[in-house]
Amino acid sequence: MKKELPYILDFYDKSIALEISNKYGYSFLDSLRKFLYSETYRMLCNPALEMWEFSPLGIFDMWEAEQVTGSPQNSLYLRRD
Repeated sequence: MKKELPYILDFYDKSIALEISNKYGYSFLDSLRKFLYSETYRMLCNPALEMWEFSPLGIFDMWEAEQVTGSPQNSLYLRRD
C-alpha cells in the first residue's frame, strides 16, 4: 500500500481542495493549503486508518466538521447519527 498511497492522496488532495474552493470561494492553492494543514489530512495520511475507503465528499465533511467544531471526528459521516 505504501506505493499507492501518494497516488491516493493526490486524488483526495485535488478533489477536496476543489470542493473547498467551490464552496468557500478560496483560490485552489489556498484551499489545498487549508486541507493539507488540517487534522483531517493527517488522519487521511495514516495508513492504519484506511480512510481511502471513504468518498472525497465524506472526507470533505470531516474537514468541514473540523473547521466548525475543532475535530474531524465530529463529522456526521463518522458518527452516523
